[in-house]
Amino acid sequence: MFRGTALALALAFLGACKADETLRSYGAADKTWELSELNGVAFTDTATLTFPEKHKIAGSGPCNRFGATLDVPYPWFEITQIVSTKMACPALPQETAFFDSLSNATLSEVLGDTMILSNPDGLSMVFKAAD
Repeated sequence: MFRGTALALALAFLGACKADETLRSYGAADKTWELSELNGVAFTDTATLTFPEKHKIAGSGPCNRFGATLDVPYPWFEITQIVSTKMACPALPQETAFFDSLSNATLSEVLGDTMILSNPDGLSMVFKAAD
């Protein structure tokens, strides 16, 4: 009986201690990232990303706020369980491009105050850390 309880406690402890190997732990935490360029073109509306806690991503497009789960290890990027507000605004086409690109990104790289999300098909999202 004691052995089974000890093993269950040890496994629970190991699960709780699992390190965050996502983009957040590799330079993206504690910053608000603003999209500055999408596929080589300046992004003139406001779109942001933050990494508020382990395995979470949040932000806003030109019209709506969102949250999602980010569980893949760095440098991979894949968001799941996306929830978003549903407000309309004149910049809805830009927002759609932002959310579509974010959903298609598969790779990430943080270089100081620059973060790049991309994929092998040529997607490139360049973010700058907000001042």
